Amino acid sequence: MFRTIRWRIAIPYILLILVSMLGLSIYLSSFVRDVYLEDLRAQLAAEARLISESLVELPEPDEATDTLNQQARAYADLLDMRVTIIAADGLVLGESHEDRAGMDNHLLRPEVQQALAEGQGSSIRYSRTVGYEMMYVALPMETDGEVIGFVRVALSLQQVEENVAHLRRTILLTALLAAVVAGSLAVYLAERTARPVRRLTEAVQEMAQGDLSARLLPTTQDEVGVLTRTFNTMAERLRETILTLTEERGRLAAVLENMADGALITDDTGHVRLINPAAARIFATDIESALGRSFAEVARDHRIIALWQDCRERCDERSGVITMGRDGLFIQVVVTPLWDAAPGTYLVVLQDLTEVRRLETVRRDFVSNISHELRTPLASLKALTETLRDGALEDPPAAHRFLNRMETEVDALTQMVRELLELSRIESGQVPFDIRPADVEDVILLSVDRLRPQAERAGLELNVELEAGLPPVQADVERMQQVFTNLVHNAIKFTPPGGRVSVHVMYVEDGDTVTRRHGDKETPILSLSPGHLVTWSPCLLISVSDTGVGIPAQDLPRIFERFYKADRARSGGGTGLGLSIAKHIIQSHGGRIWAESTEGRGSTFYVALPISPSNSC
Repeated sequence: MFRTIRWRIAIPYILLILVSMLGLSIYLSSFVRDVYLEDLRAQLAAEARLISESLVELPEPDEATDTLNQQARAYADLLDMRVTIIAADGLVLGESHEDRAGMDNHLLRPEVQQALAEGQGSSIRYSRTVGYEMMYVALPMETDGEVIGFVRVALSLQQVEENVAHLRRTILLTALLAAVVAGSLAVYLAERTARPVRRLTEAVQEMAQGDLSARLLPTTQDEVGVLTRTFNTMAERLRETILTLTEERGRLAAVLENMADGALITDDTGHVRLINPAAARIFATDIESALGRSFAEVARDHRIIALWQDCRERCDERSGVITMGRDGLFIQVVVTPLWDAAPGTYLVVLQDLTEVRRLETVRRDFVSNISHELRTPLASLKALTETLRDGALEDPPAAHRFLNRMETEVDALTQMVRELLELSRIESGQVPFDIRPADVEDVILLSVDRLRPQAERAGLELNVELEAGLPPVQADVERMQQVFTNLVHNAIKFTPPGGRVSVHVMYVEDGDTVTRRHGDKETPILSLSPGHLVTWSPCLLISVSDTGVGIPAQDLPRIFERFYKADRARSGGGTGLGLSIAKHIIQSHGGRIWAESTEGRGSTFYVALPISPSNSC
């Protein structure tokens, strides 16, 4: 009960009212009794004075007769009270209600002693003579300044007590009724005071549960009304603040979610408090299992842990470049203390520079390769020029032979420059492609027939297999002939005599495995991985396979780079740009090109071309 503010307000007031009313009732009862008794005392004193004035003189005790008894009874009947006439020595001379002869000496009675001392005396006591409580008032009778006796009147207090009891009951009933009314009023006022507070509490609870729209209508102009209006203002500002924080948090989460760099935040004890998907990918873990764990358990690399510890000890930014994992990830790690924004926390940024490093390697290899490709013809031209200058011009047959060789080297340089320009234009999208539906025979057969004499001179078997009913392919025929001429030419060049070069074209509609039917059996010839066909749509799949020397596994991912040659000793002529040009032409058609090879057993190049112009493979 006392847990509610209503009863904590009402009950103390009710108790205070009850105690006050009880005290007031007791006081009034006592006060009224005293007033009654005082009035009765004054009345008795007046009656006693009247009797004493009527008694001019008293006879001597030995001369007392029944006269005084009769007078006492007469006065008692007249005044309706007990009358006693007492001699100066305390002897009872007259008594209205009892036999005076059997009565004790009254000189030591309290009222008599007080009357003797003060001129009037009174007392209240239980009378053994009459058997109930009486009020006694005594006055002295004097003659020439000498006390000759006392007149004492007495009246029963039974009626007074009955009147006082009735009045006390009336006062108590009135006090009880007043207490009930006051208590009800206290409960009403407490409820009216507590109701806005209770509604305010309910609104706060709703806000604590996430309902930021909870508002209250002020019903008073007092402190509770001010509190209600203040709460509404606070709730509105809190809602705006939370919405702002939510938007900021959403933007931060979106930034962290889509960051290419890994981000991780730890506390001062080294436990992970935040990690984004990029960091989870770099550390080969997931966000749920990383949160709350120690940084050492998540990173699992002593070099990164050492950077974090160094930053923690020096309270300064620390960075380093680390190669980690079997995949050779090239990571730049930056550890920064966030003392201003969040004291005791550290930000770990992981920048994956693997691609940058790969591109740097490609750039370095490109420079090296093009330098190598240019050095050979330029050195040959230099030697031929010096030979002619040294006297070969005087020998016309030799001079003619040297000029032919110089022309050959210049043609090679011109071819290299032309292919570089063409590759650059294809990559930048400056080469227009005339893509239209074309029969696959026009794309494949012409390229194969053009190289068939070369295959025969090399002692190779060149086969072409086209499935029946192949749909038209979306292609620029001239560019596609350039691609397949290059692929078939490479297959012939790297296949020793007696080998075989095969070109196979098939229609692939759906599925992850390409099969070839032989009679009633289907034999899987290729399993397509997500890295090969990004969007699996109906495509034409062309394969060019050979039984040549194959490509080493470490070189296979780089064969489509400019000037990259897997085996320079066996590469023969060529600029090393053919596969790079082929890759960009295929990608410009919405297709894909990739290779599979086993060193010493041959290679297979696959090209997937879309059937519909709106699709890509």
